[in-house]
Amino acid sequence: MKRSSKSKNWMRAHVADPFVQRAQKEGYRSRAAYKLQQIAARDRLFAPGITVVDLGAAPGGWSQVAAAAVGRSGMVVALDVLEMAPVRGVTALCGDFRDPAALAALCGILAGRAVDLVLSDMAPNISGIAASDQARALELAEGALEFSAARLKPDGRFLVKVFQGAGFEGFLHRMRAQFRQVVSRKPEASRDRSSEIYLLGSGLKHPAVEKDTGTAG
Repeated sequence: MKRSSKSKNWMRAHVADPFVQRAQKEGYRSRAAYKLQQIAARDRLFAPGITVVDLGAAPGGWSQVAAAAVGRSGMVVALDVLEMAPVRGVTALCGDFRDPAALAALCGILAGRAVDLVLSDMAPNISGIAASDQARALELAEGALEFSAARLKPDGRFLVKVFQGAGFEGFLHRMRAQFRQVVSRKPEASRDRSSEIYLLGSGLKHPAVEKDTGTAG
């Protein structure tokens, strides 16, 4: 009974959320689109012609924002374990980025292009067991960090959602070991009660790929 009441309260709050209402009016697939817009405006994440990889992209709100920002001369590749309805200007793949087969498919689409920006708004399915959920969320963030270190241009950037709690400081330390600058962001669209926070890493300390000055045609 408690769970049912809690679920109803969450749904009422969700429906009344101004960002949910705004997303429905403006055609975004999730309220999360505004989190990315707000961070992008502050940190100038996007530019026409850049290459973006969106990990854990479904339902596609972040991919929508990225595709509009990079334009026709850019490239956005989205990957998620869930099927995602097509987004204009986005190449979508279904698979787990930690799976070698999915990674090979992604690399095939990139066709040797180094990546300017990796986005990760991933979160695990919530079990209700806080310690387990936090550990699984960090595992996803660690995988995205590893991917970024291997695929980004030397001056590339990595934006990742993490949750404050056990293991957060350790992950932040690993981010700082990989990037010359790491900042934290809590956009207005992020609910106050949520422990989520976004970390933005800029400029690899030890780039794995050579600088690519070309853009998509």
